[in-house]
Amino acid sequence: MSVFSRAIVSILGLIGALSTATVLAQAPAPAPAGGQYVEGRHYTRLTPAVPQSTPAGTVEVTEVFSYGCPACFQASSFVAKLKKQLPPKVQMTYVPASWIAAEAWPMFQRAYLTAQAMGIAEKTHDQVFDAIWRTGEIPLTDPATGRMRRPLPTIEDAAKFYAAHAGVKAEDFVAASKSFAVETKVGQAEKLVRAYRAESTPTFVVAGKYKVNNAGSYDEVMAIIRFLVDRELAERR
Repeated sequence: MSVFSRAIVSILGLIGALSTATVLAQAPAPAPAGGQYVEGRHYTRLTPAVPQSTPAGTVEVTEVFSYGCPACFQASSFVAKLKKQLPPKVQMTYVPASWIAAEAWPMFQRAYLTAQAMGIAEKTHDQVFDAIWRTGEIPLTDPATGRMRRPLPTIEDAAKFYAAHAGVKAEDFVAASKSFAVETKVGQAEKLVRAYRAESTPTFVVAGKYKVNNAGSYDEVMAIIRFLVDRELAERR
């Protein structure tokens, strides 16, 4: 999918995809033939595999996402449920994409990576989605029209949110966002998005080896993730 295609999907999402995604998410997941999910249909094997960022002995489940992506917001409740169901040796990680500058994705990427560098990303992750898509605390869209606000939210707007919810100083957050450490993280995130061959968000990758094909309901996507996690754990025994 091209960046243009991703932009169209995201804009349409602002208008009507939230309700559509809810319907899809509630649809029952069709059982795979023979109880197995099939490579090439349900997931794609990444060659070469991408090294995991989690400790040795763990299985990494990665979501490529953006806070500016309405589908990622819809998926967030399913991801939260999935995290609670994962075995102890499985860790969830997140890689922010920056594809759509017209919807503040680069800023949201930098904000997440700044929060990560400051040790506050995990506890505020779901709250950021709510601040954008529920409460408007981080003002991305006009609630009356559903259109993008102009000007778009800035890193200073994100800093105010983190100051209110994570106990950091807004000026410290802004300063950290411009640091060499965060700039390095941005470069690493861009490389990972390419290595995962992510073309849309959310994209899920298991163990750096398997990219889940996002066709069907969120329930099915989560079931495929669990299938691949179980497979990876079994192969390591």
